[in-house]
Amino acid sequence: MQVNRTTVKEFILIGFSLYPNIQTLLFIIFFFLYLLTLLGNLTIMGLPWVDRALHIPMYIFLSSLSFSETCYTLSIIPKMLSDLQSKTRSMSVIGCGLQMCFFLGLGGTNCIILTLMGYDRFLAICNPLRYPLLMTNIACGQLVASAWAGGFFISLIETALIFREFFCSPNLVKHFFCHMRAVVRLSCLGSNITELIVTLINIVTISGLLGTFILIVLTYVFIFSTLLRIPSAEGKQKAFSTCASYLTVVIIHFGFASIVYLKPEGLRGDDTLIAVPYTVVTPFLSPLIFSLRNKDMKNAFRKVLGNIVTYNK
Repeated sequence: MQVNRTTVKEFILIGFSLYPNIQTLLFIIFFFLYLLTLLGNLTIMGLPWVDRALHIPMYIFLSSLSFSETCYTLSIIPKMLSDLQSKTRSMSVIGCGLQMCFFLGLGGTNCIILTLMGYDRFLAICNPLRYPLLMTNIACGQLVASAWAGGFFISLIETALIFREFFCSPNLVKHFFCHMRAVVRLSCLGSNITELIVTLINIVTISGLLGTFILIVLTYVFIFSTLLRIPSAEGKQKAFSTCASYLTVVIIHFGFASIVYLKPEGLRGDDTLIAVPYTVVTPFLSPLIFSLRNKDMKNAFRKVLGNIVTYNK
């Protein structure tokens, strides 16, 4: 068996080739969604630089999330768009490993930053007197750096588990990117060891998702219990509106992620289509929700547009 096996040096991403009749339509839809995603994230990252009113921890975390999501989409969507218009959908094993590492690392970073944003709201609402002392710009920078370190630490572990051995033919990855479940099945290891690796990866991934989600839920239990004690109806409404956009993004983010990663291995369904909401739709909706439902962001955007119009006159 050692003599006859063929070790592969590149993968073929089958992806949307299973749907040849709609590839052009998918390219157009994904291309415009990607452009709008980039525009939304760049706007969120840029506004705090031009409006000093946004130089506060909440928008530092939001800008960090937008930067992380921009990198996240860059690791997946350009290659996917290229493959939709190409007949050769190959990717080297090294390129596949790098894509997987960045995809998992940035996905983990997004989850941790969302958790930090919940912690920021918890301090602001439940401990308003200590908030300026605890949540300084330096502290925000350290927390964001820890989010990146934590996300990529987990990513490196998972990627190392998958790419520690060679891969054998056939080299067909049944996905539009190097998804870990699809790639690990091509390992030259025996089926028992492969199943063990899949189980370990699932435990790490599910633990990360559930852990961050539970922390967010617990945080908002304390937040809502504090909000209910606010005597002013106007104060309650303002606090709830501040949390609404964040909670909407959290529900969408973890909802789509759970569909991808909590789906049992034996359950039927096209993983390619299941992954589209998490890789394309969620990054598109996040900046849209944060910008449309946030008064400070909308006011800053109007101010910038007003300055541009005044300058052109």
